[in-house]
Amino acid sequence: MTPPDAPQAKKPDDSKNGTSKDRLLFALPNFLTLEEADKVPPLTTGQKFKVVAQGVFDPSEFLLVGFVALIGQASNSNPTYGQGFQGYAKRYGTAYGDTAIENFMVGAIYPSLLHQDPRYFQSGHGGFWRRTGHAVSRVFITRTDSGGQQINYSELGGAFTAAAISNYTYHPHSDRGFGNVCETSGTQIGFDVATYMLKEFWPDLRKRMKRHDTGSAVQISNTK
Repeated sequence: MTPPDAPQAKKPDDSKNGTSKDRLLFALPNFLTLEEADKVPPLTTGQKFKVVAQGVFDPSEFLLVGFVALIGQASNSNPTYGQGFQGYAKRYGTAYGDTAIENFMVGAIYPSLLHQDPRYFQSGHGGFWRRTGHAVSRVFITRTDSGGQQINYSELGGAFTAAAISNYTYHPHSDRGFGNVCETSGTQIGFDVATYMLKEFWPDLRKRMKRHDTGSAVQISNTK
């Protein structure tokens, strides 16, 4: 048993700002996910923009985009970009622009205009399918700043708007058209579904990994 006066393990939530200091897989920004935090104050417009900017300009985000661009280079996605450094630079710039615009639309601009809460509130209770259902539903249903439930116009409208802006501005002409905008926004929403599922189960994985590291450290210590 843990002694009553023993320090409790701190969750990565920043209760003062209503955001998180957590990182998915210990690397990727997870600042808009809260664990076991049903009653928290709403984020201000400034906070919504600030936390999104922190994620978009995080060093790990640049590395992740670089990896995505590398995959596109290897598979020669959209051959109009070409190959070599110039082709990679175009793919990198496009991928980063897509990510930044979508994040700001879904996490800051639409939530501010519609008074919706861009944070993901982890369920943490129930079996696998129940929690999976919770994660998937958050793409379509979200919390309002006043604490109610509402259709997630920020996710759906934000993804579509971001796809339209990127496809009709800096994407190649072959990507332009209503059909491509719908395909791009649908792909982004699907990616967000997968991200929400990772957000839901990441605390469980994190605890197991830390317990494993602690157990390994104890075994090594006992063998000395």
